[in-house]
Amino acid sequence: MTPTEQHLGIRFLFSRPQYFLALGFGAGLIPKAPGTAGAAVGILFYLTSISHLAVYWQLIVMAALFIIGWHVCETTGRAIGQHDHSMIVWDEIWAMAAVFVFIPASASTAVAAFFLFRLFDIWKPWPINRIEKRLQNGLGVMLDDLLAASYTVLTIVLAHRLFGWS
Repeated sequence: MTPTEQHLGIRFLFSRPQYFLALGFGAGLIPKAPGTAGAAVGILFYLTSISHLAVYWQLIVMAALFIIGWHVCETTGRAIGQHDHSMIVWDEIWAMAAVFVFIPASASTAVAAFFLFRLFDIWKPWPINRIEKRLQNGLGVMLDDLLAASYTVLTIVLAHRLFGWS
């Protein structure tokens, strides 16, 4: 553990509201695969907080949460000393929730969306990899997951349309 990471933990999580949000309500403190934990929290977040809203309101809420995420990821990254530290998982939470605004609701699409999103988020195909390298700030943190979510939605919609899969 590096000296920078030694000050991170429960005390850091609760020290400021923006850290609590950026660290995904604590999901970012999971030592193995915090991004995967964040994506799982994103599904729960969508189902418990956003899914009951009309699509129009879901889009407005997600746009507002993107802007908030930009700020909290930026602030938390500066506090940690690394713009996209693995403990910052709000971007995964937001992106996974955003995916569910656009895909047909079923258990099979939810499972596929989860795995596809994690694949695109880890693999970082073009232009995700370029954005991650060029925008080393809160906007870059949020945008790379926005693109991974977009690839996920596109893949699921294409599979649904081409193969009748749902």
